[in-house]
Amino acid sequence: NYNRRQLMILKANEDDKRKHMIDLNLSGKRAVVTGASLGIGAATVKLLSDHGADVVFCARNADAVSELSSYSAGAGSVSGIVADMGDKSSTETFISDVLSGGDVDLLINNVGASPSRNFLYMKDEDWTELHELNLMSAVRCTRAFLPAMREKKWGRILMISSSAGKYPNAALVDYGTTKAAMISMGKSLARKYGSDGVLINSVLPGLIHTAMWERAAGEIAEASGRTAEEVISNNGKGVPVGRYGTSEEVASLILFLCSNAASYINGTAIEVDGGQATHL
Repeated sequence: NYNRRQLMILKANEDDKRKHMIDLNLSGKRAVVTGASLGIGAATVKLLSDHGADVVFCARNADAVSELSSYSAGAGSVSGIVADMGDKSSTETFISDVLSGGDVDLLINNVGASPSRNFLYMKDEDWTELHELNLMSAVRCTRAFLPAMREKKWGRILMISSSAGKYPNAALVDYGTTKAAMISMGKSLARKYGSDGVLINSVLPGLIHTAMWERAAGEIAEASGRTAEEVISNNGKGVPVGRYGTSEEVASLILFLCSNAASYINGTAIEVDGGQATHL
């Protein structure tokens, strides 16, 4: 049996430990993740829920929305809404549905597409469609959910950009352009709203083993007579850590930036690329 003094010492030790622990608890926070049918989006939904957040997400595929909505392993709830974030009307309906359930504390602007196409053969409509999906969806969601964060003096907004937004790729000219715009918007808003307790950052995934990169590897494989697995393995050798990253590894950074542990990180653009970026 412990006497009173011993109990006080134990409690003080536990309190001291808690002071030095990284606080990743998101209990009581409501999160929105766009474009979360699979890959980074789906991994982010699960991880935020695992750490207590109640997560609302969207995707175009009804079956994928239904499947991810059934996730119940986390401490927080998960609910999905079918929406096309490349369509203004659908996006506005999604935003209205989200707000009908309460304010948003965490916004993850993740939705996006990355078609590989030749600049000279792209029509104005191609540029407009990708601009609507990759950039304007983030503009509309941020504009809708930011006011409540400012009022509560607490919020997190993440732009899931890409290494292509910082290191332009000739094969992804329109994609890289929209992702660079997301970084720029994030930095501008971070300067304006940081004093309101709303922290805004960008995450720049590099080679991550997602369906997008599997499709790209498949196209290369078809043209070169190799398998997609061989292409992915060979490309991974060009990464300093020797492989593609995983969606869960990107989601881990997103979780950290959403938490109180990242309370002095604002206006940054952080690569998750296994060390590929060579700038100082």
